[in-house]
Amino acid sequence: MTILPADWNHPDSERLRRAQRDELDTRYGADTEPGVKPSADDIAVFLMARDENGEAVGCGALRMLGPSEAEVKRMFVAQPARGSGVSTAILRALEAEATARGITTLKLETGPAQPDAVRFYTREGYTRIPLFGHYVHSEGSLCFARDLAADSAADSAADVAADSAAAAAAGSATPPA
Repeated sequence: MTILPADWNHPDSERLRRAQRDELDTRYGADTEPGVKPSADDIAVFLMARDENGEAVGCGALRMLGPSEAEVKRMFVAQPARGSGVSTAILRALEAEATARGITTLKLETGPAQPDAVRFYTREGYTRIPLFGHYVHSEGSLCFARDLAADSAADSAADVAADSAAAAAAGSATPPA
């Protein structure tokens, strides 16, 4: 699988976003998306996942909310590719893009008719937050966030601890001179 930046208006991008919209309309009974719909003009990056045959199987985007915050938008994986790790790979690629751009917090909105999304984001380290931005008055919204800076600091501390433990273990295995 490859995950690369893609043009928002590429036919595969449009097909995946249309499939996502169709699925959400089915779950909610209509287009109930609150706020401003994302567009090529307000998306900082759009990533597309392709399988080993080059078929577009998933996508995700970042929309800037401020200098150090962005919103995850249009996360979607085609039905045949679900359960294969595509969604996690896309999310990690979006987080890497965010970190490279100096973004320290990612936020997102989902809804109660998407328990699979709620489980996924919770499993991936996102925590429930109060409604934000366009979603403040949206009774059908559930919002989540992840502090990438805190996660990065924790990862760095864990790496240092692991390196120290490995060095200590290697040192203790060395016979005295």
